[in-house]
Amino acid sequence: MDGRLTTKEIMKKDGIKNKSQIETWMRWYRTNEIHRFDQPIGKQYSYGHGTQFASEDEKKDRQNAYLKMENEILKKYLEMKEELNKN
Repeated sequence: MDGRLTTKEIMKKDGIKNKSQIETWMRWYRTNEIHRFDQPIGKQYSYGHGTQFASEDEKKDRQNAYLKMENEILKKYLEMKEELNKN
């Protein structure tokens, strides 16, 4: 998201075969459609079967996991930024 890697570099690094998948994930992230990352591969939720119908505990667990991931990403970003500033 910060532009450090090109789409092709991300595809090679993570073994992703289709650039539209990365673009879709970025669009979901930018539009705060985080629930979409929990969808099974190749299946879109039908009405009444999406994550909005998960139990409150599941929602909290999912949100907690997301916030932990986001926190780790921010920590790595700050470490990289600090390292670049040293040079």
